[in-house]
Amino acid sequence: MIDLPRIYDPRGNLTFVQNGDGRLPFEIERVYWTYDVPAGEKRGGHAHHQGREVLIAISGSFAVNLFDGRVWTTFRLNRPYQGLYVPPGYWRTLDDFSTGSVCMVLTSTPYSEADYIRDFDTFMSR
Repeated sequence: MIDLPRIYDPRGNLTFVQNGDGRLPFEIERVYWTYDVPAGEKRGGHAHHQGREVLIAISGSFAVNLFDGRVWTTFRLNRPYQGLYVPPGYWRTLDDFSTGSVCMVLTSTPYSEADYIRDFDTFMSR
C-alpha cells in the first residue's frame, strides 16, 4: 500500500500524485478509471509482462485479488488517499464493488495489448 498526501481543509480534503516526488515506484505514463460496475461483476482478469500499476479507490470500495502464481492475497481499497502497487507478473481481479465506486489506475506504460496476459493457463505456464 502507498500512502498519498492528504491536505486537510474544512471545505474538503485534497489528495494528489505527481511524477518525481518519490511516492510512486514509476513515472506515470497513463491514467484510466472504471466506474458504473454492475453489482456482481468482476474487472481485471489479467496480468502484465512489463506494466506496473497503482490502483486507487477514488470513490466507494472494492476488492483487489492478487495472485503471484502461488498465493492469492486480497486487499480492500476504500480510501482515496491510499494506492495499491501492483508490479508486473501478478494476476489480478477486482470485485465486490460498492455502489458508486470509482477505481483509478496509474500505469507505468502506455496501453499495449502485447503487455497483457489475458489467459490464466498462459500466466501459470510462464
